[in-house]
Parts: sequence; structure tokens; C-alpha cells
Amino acid sequence: MVKELSLLLIENGESTSIEEALSEVLNSETYERLSDENTHLYYQSPYYVYSFLENELKTGQVM
Repeated sequence: MVKELSLLLIENGESTSIEEALSEVLNSETYERLSDENTHLYYQSPYYVYSFLENELKTGQVM
């Protein structure tokens, strides 16, 4: 999932390198929620989870 989210960040112009994209994903609240087994977010598609990450990067808040 982290790989897919990082690639989506690069594809959508949110990050310029894989290192930057990985850093953004791994340091996000979205990643914290993704890592929490109670949220079951890891069962969702990368595109669905990316919508949370994208919102967090733009507004500073996860939906």
C-alpha cells in the first residue's frame, strides 16, 4: 500500500521523487490510520486511501 500511495503522489505531481513520496506517506496521519488494525483501512483500495492522504496534504487534516 505504501508503494502504491507513493507512486500516486508522484503521478499526481504531489512529490518529485520516490524518497520524498515515501517520506510524505510514512510521516502522515493517514499512514498511522492505515497501520491501525482497528480502522481496517488496509482492506481498502490504494485509490480510496490516497483520497485521505491527498486531503491531509492539502488541508492538514484527514477526512
